[in-house]
Amino acid sequence: MFVTPNQAVRLSMHTGLMLAEAQMVIAMRLWGMAGFWNVAPEENSRMVHEKTEAMTEAALSVGRAMLGGKGIAAIAMSALKPVRSRTRSNLKRLQGRGPDLPY
Repeated sequence: MFVTPNQAVRLSMHTGLMLAEAQMVIAMRLWGMAGFWNVAPEENSRMVHEKTEAMTEAALSVGRAMLGGKGIAAIAMSALKPVRSRTRSNLKRLQGRGPDLPY
């Protein structure tokens, strides 16, 4: 149950991308709260609900991977996948809304 170098690189890359996407989403949401970014009125409740959904999905995915006898890298990727999916989709959605410029 060792992690191969390829698996380690893949897991590190996806984790790094998820972290970068999450930081950008946080920034755009904060700018939205301050009135500098166009966000939907339901954005605040959305960010709370999506975290519970992502963590529940990640936990179930990890359980399935473990019960399926997957290796540690596959288990870690199964936990990361639902979280990264949400950070990626949030980033695309919020980037498309753009800044709320006064001019």
